[in-house]
Amino acid sequence: MPDAYRQLLFPLLKRLDPETAHDRTLEALTLAQSNPVGRRVLQRIAGRVPVLPVQIGPLHFPNPLGMAAGFDKDARVVGGLAALGFGHVEVGTLTPRPQAGNPRPRIFRLPEDGALINRMGFPNGGVEAAVPRLRALAGRRDCVLGVSLGKQKETPLDEAAADYITVMRAVYPYAGYLAVNISSPNTPGLRELQGGSYLDALLAALVAENRQLAARAGIAPRPLWVKIAPDLNSDELDEVLSALLAAGADGIIAANTTLARNGLRDARRSEAGGLSGRPLRQRSTELIAAIHQRTGGALPIIGVGGVATADDVRAKLDAGAAVVQLYSALIYGGPGLPGQILRGLAASG
Repeated sequence: MPDAYRQLLFPLLKRLDPETAHDRTLEALTLAQSNPVGRRVLQRIAGRVPVLPVQIGPLHFPNPLGMAAGFDKDARVVGGLAALGFGHVEVGTLTPRPQAGNPRPRIFRLPEDGALINRMGFPNGGVEAAVPRLRALAGRRDCVLGVSLGKQKETPLDEAAADYITVMRAVYPYAGYLAVNISSPNTPGLRELQGGSYLDALLAALVAENRQLAARAGIAPRPLWVKIAPDLNSDELDEVLSALLAAGADGIIAANTTLARNGLRDARRSEAGGLSGRPLRQRSTELIAAIHQRTGGALPIIGVGGVATADDVRAKLDAGAAVVQLYSALIYGGPGLPGQILRGLAASG
């Protein structure tokens, strides 16, 4: 399927602008997951999906490969993605109210570099619109559901905690884990939440709210993971890790898109936004290794950035990641890619 996709389908899709192609993909997945025939087609595309279980605290992942946030912003196609083989799906980023995001065009393919640049700006229908879909997903066992929490573009940084808490409260009964997105480069000022008093105050508020919500529901607190940028220097990384460990965060997602443009060849390399895909592969793996070493493995890591092959997954797991995610590679490799990667991972031992 990956070769057929690259040779037949991708040449057709790339005639569409990237966001339109993405919308068509979501429509196709929505239709396919809604009926038994469509689900069988997705499973056939996936092929044999080996069971490669991973346990992280209370979370049982059927395999270590997940879909990163940003693909399914409004929790519309979790079932379809699970049918393709993903062991977890992170939906969102969701904000308290609907948000249009930045003006189009805002996604750019860089095929020469195996990369994407996006400046989406958290477009989504708002958390309340997503809740019925999240409710319908509760209790499914074929994948772990993560929800990425965000703030409105116009919310001042010193009031950001209230936005994150609003989303957390709405999704709490349904999320397997909560991902705190403080590292998108496409919301003005957001990355400032990764440092200083902003981060300490935000984490304190979210950890306290997590415990209160769990106590009211009579359950264990949801795992709370924080997604960081790959552009942090060594001192900034140490500051973030110290804050996460001191606050009692449950894990870290490394990493979001990068603002770096080193070594790119594609003519679109100068577009503003966050870069993802193959150019991020080495940096994200190095970041995972640094986090693992500096924390002594105390913070479980979701590794993301440049994953396109079983070898890429293995490199991130060997560096210290517990599970990994992809997104950009699916654009170039097609819907059969997750199964292909997992079969390769199983064969490599």
